[in-house]
Amino acid sequence: MTHPHVRACRGAVVAAATAALVLPLAGGTAGAVPLAGTTVAAAPSPTPSGDDVRDLTPEVKQQLDQAVQQVMKQANIPGVSVGVWTPDKGEYVKSFGVADKDTGRKMAPDLFMRIGSETKTFTVTAVLELVDDGKIGLDDTIDKYVDGVPNGDKITLRQLAGMRSGLFNYSMDEGFFKALTSDPKRPFAPRELLDYSFKHPVLFQPGAEFNYSNTNLILLGLVVEKISGQTLADYIQENILDPAGLDDTSFPTGNEFPQPHAQGYTNQTATGKVEEATDWNPSWGWAAGAMISKLEDLRVWARTVATGQLPDGGRMISPATQKQRLITPSMPVPGSGYGLGIFDVQGWIGHNGSLPGYQSLTVYLPSARTTLVVVLNTDINYKNEEPSTLFGNAITKIISPDHVFDLPAQPVPK
Repeated sequence: MTHPHVRACRGAVVAAATAALVLPLAGGTAGAVPLAGTTVAAAPSPTPSGDDVRDLTPEVKQQLDQAVQQVMKQANIPGVSVGVWTPDKGEYVKSFGVADKDTGRKMAPDLFMRIGSETKTFTVTAVLELVDDGKIGLDDTIDKYVDGVPNGDKITLRQLAGMRSGLFNYSMDEGFFKALTSDPKRPFAPRELLDYSFKHPVLFQPGAEFNYSNTNLILLGLVVEKISGQTLADYIQENILDPAGLDDTSFPTGNEFPQPHAQGYTNQTATGKVEEATDWNPSWGWAAGAMISKLEDLRVWARTVATGQLPDGGRMISPATQKQRLITPSMPVPGSGYGLGIFDVQGWIGHNGSLPGYQSLTVYLPSARTTLVVVLNTDINYKNEEPSTLFGNAITKIISPDHVFDLPAQPVPK
């Protein structure tokens, strides 16, 4: 793909049109979307019936095998790992294809993967922790913490986290795309990324519409650093990863990538040809998309994000603040909405991620206490659909037919 819209850090339903969550993908970009009504994502039921998810019998697992392999063949996916975990209906953890097309090394569930816009869930969690600590407020305006932001005296932290700031997405800037693809191992500083955004006019007044923008998360990352006195990576390590026991999740400062990892393949290159992006420097995604994780850590994180609860039963986010997070103004997509760094698609709560070479989907269905994680080693779209969405749709049609992950294709701006 040669247009300047980097599919980085996408993720969420949000996109509504845009980028990562399936949302309009972060890297991608969807047009601004007027806000519709507001819904609140369902809280986990203390005694779920489990009827929302089918028993993972041998027959159902065979159906999953076939569905995953069909998507792989259809979309030409090198390798993918899938995990489905339920409290009482079984689990399904399996890898398909290759982690390295040159050597034929097999994909495996224990490989490190770049997770793109799922980083947003960590950055926003950091912000919400500071809210719980009384150090910042969701309705503070960003000019209180960062100078030079267009409409900075009007844009609130809540609007940044909910993709309703109106700020231009820096990863849609043509100059940024050229800078990244001409030297993909170069580092980018947060302020440099903001410069690509701020040279563009604002898209709309704060709160008026929805538009998925990585710029919002860069600003929130700077807020975390200013208030905590730590780097964003250190804050997330000490206050999120360590308490949650996420030993295989990290926030790289350069292009370091723990072993063993899958090789990643992208067509977001200067020539438009498919290349390896494994060692590209993810600093250009920073607070919006730089992190690395594994399937098992993402399993733990899915429930933590959706409930605010730590694996040991403690709280990462207070119930009151978590309730704010799960207010998900609905999008034109029926059954979908985006809250504070989190989306709700037909009851599945979480985020997706995409950056050159990798995609992921990490979601939790509270009504059945069921987790779905998908990680794969390409971000190349199939008929304008993100492959992570294709997998999510195919898998949920089988395991939760009343809750099908059904985000629409992302429109490509002209």
